[in-house]
This record gives sequence, structure tokens and C-alpha cells, in this order.
Amino acid sequence: MSEPLARMFSLDLLKGFVAVGRRMSITQAAEDLCLTQSAVSRQVRALEEQLQVRLFIRRHRGVAFTPEGERLFRSADGALLQLQNVAAELRKRDGRQPVTVTASIGVAGLWLLPRLGSLQRQYPGLDVRLSANNQISDLRADGIDLAIRYCPASAAPPLAVHLFDETIAPVANPSVGAHLVATPEALAELPLIEFDDPRPWLHWRNWLGAQGYRQASRRGILRFNQYDQVIHAALAGQGVALGRLELIQSWIDGGQLVVAATGGAAMPSPNAFWLIHAREQPREDVRRVAEWIRSEAAGIAATGGASHSPPAPPIPTLVGQANPPSRNARLIR
Repeated sequence: MSEPLARMFSLDLLKGFVAVGRRMSITQAAEDLCLTQSAVSRQVRALEEQLQVRLFIRRHRGVAFTPEGERLFRSADGALLQLQNVAAELRKRDGRQPVTVTASIGVAGLWLLPRLGSLQRQYPGLDVRLSANNQISDLRADGIDLAIRYCPASAAPPLAVHLFDETIAPVANPSVGAHLVATPEALAELPLIEFDDPRPWLHWRNWLGAQGYRQASRRGILRFNQYDQVIHAALAGQGVALGRLELIQSWIDGGQLVVAATGGAAMPSPNAFWLIHAREQPREDVRRVAEWIRSEAAGIAATGGASHSPPAPPIPTLVGQANPPSRNARLIR
């Protein structure tokens, strides 16, 4: 039997909790919500009191989920996104058509969602719908305006705009001590977190082998089938993950994650991230969102991120449509 609505916690408390969970930082969540840090802290405490459970572990730099907090976040994040999408659809019926952006679950959760606050501040009247999906979409048939795709340059559709490259290196919460480890052999003694994905350059065996270490890890490996889960586990101090540095640069800059001492041997990925328009003549609001995405991507290199690629070129007046499914780039999970 469902709980009476009168006993449910308020949506504002849930929004504050999700904002902190997306950033793993109360300070950064406050910036996204245009609130003070103390106001967001009060929202989180109020939600914890209503649920009678601790949701975050407070640390010197940022926060980490408790098991209960991570469980709530997995449901609440998707629920809020679904509410936003429904609201966008209702506005569309009133003549307000949202800008729909598709990206994989990993890119949406780790890279796009934490940055949406700046888009809302820059364009407060803009309606945006984010479609997080690991499947390749038929952009026009599915009503999608922009797509972020992950593939090698040879597979990128014509006129796709390069956003940033990808670099792989071991990362962990400072409490794990990986930043003090100087050799791959010593790193393999720590708990390892693995992304359960077929691409070999995302596997520990591949990275350790490239460093000359051929033995299997002596510790058990914790595996996840979604990359955002990998990073949340690393943020919680559960082990060392192979970090896709461009996607997680904000957590590195904030000190919640550190690159292992052996990370000087960071490996470039064969793939990169690309922005694709669905239509040759995008609407003005679509162009604004595309320019914002490019600006955020260019900021990775400008702020000392791992990407060494040049800034993306200007968006052309005519942007080619996405290739047919046989040439569509594969989305990152």
C-alpha cells in the first residue's frame, strides 16, 4: 500500500538531495540551484530527518553516498528527469517546444547533468529535455535535436563537431591511498573497480598490461554495468577505478578523486566525443544549447583537464544530419 501523499517529503528537499548527489559536493550543488550552501545543507538534513536515515557521509572535500543514499539517488535522479521531460512535453503542447538532447547514461549522469545549472542560468527561459539512453536513436524519428556520440574520428558522421578526446588513468577517493602508490604491482594490490563493457581499453587487464604488469589482481574486482556506478563507487572509497578523465574532471578538480601516482602513464582512448545535429537548419534555441555544450567541452582543456584536443570549431550554418543507423557512432555507457 502506497504512503499517503500528506506524509511524503517535499519536492524541494528531493531536488536538493539530487543536486548534491550529481555533484558530490554541497558547494557545487548550491551553485547549480542558485541557493546558499547552508540552505542546501538544511534541505539534505531535513530529508534525512524525515526518512530517519543518513544519506551522505560528509568529508573534508565533498560528500559520499551511504548505501541508503545511493539507493535513493538511483531512483530520485531518474524520477526528477522523468518529471522534467513530462513538463517539457506539456509545454510543447502549448506551443513551447523543448530542445531535446540525447546522450548515454554515463555521459548524461557524469558530464551533462552536473552542468545543466549553468545552462539554466544563461538561458532561464529555455526548455531542455535530456534523453539518457544507451541505445542509438534515430534522431529525427525520435524527435531529438542534438546527440553526443562516442566513436573514433573515422566513424564520426559528416560535419559532426568534435567536443573532446578521452584519456584513461586510475582514480580513487583520497582515502584509498592510490595517489601514494608508485607501481602497477602495488596498484593491483588495492581493490579494483571494473566497468563491465566489451571495449578493451576500459578494462584493468588492458591498462595494467600496457604498464608491463601481466598478472591478475590479487584482490576481488567489483564490477558495474554502468559507468556512472563505477565512479560513484570510487567516490565512496570502494576502490580504484579506471577514470575517463574528461568526464570526471570536476571531481578531480574538487579533490573528491585523485589520479593514482602511476597515472603518469595515462592512456589515450581510440574514441572521442562528438556533437551531432539532427537537422540541417536547427532552431535558434537548439543552436544556443549546441553552443553551450561546445563551450563546456572547450573548458575541459582550458581548465587543465586531461584533454589536449583543440577547441571545437564554430558550428557551421548548415549542419548535416546524422548518418543512417549503419554508420551511427556507438554511445558510451
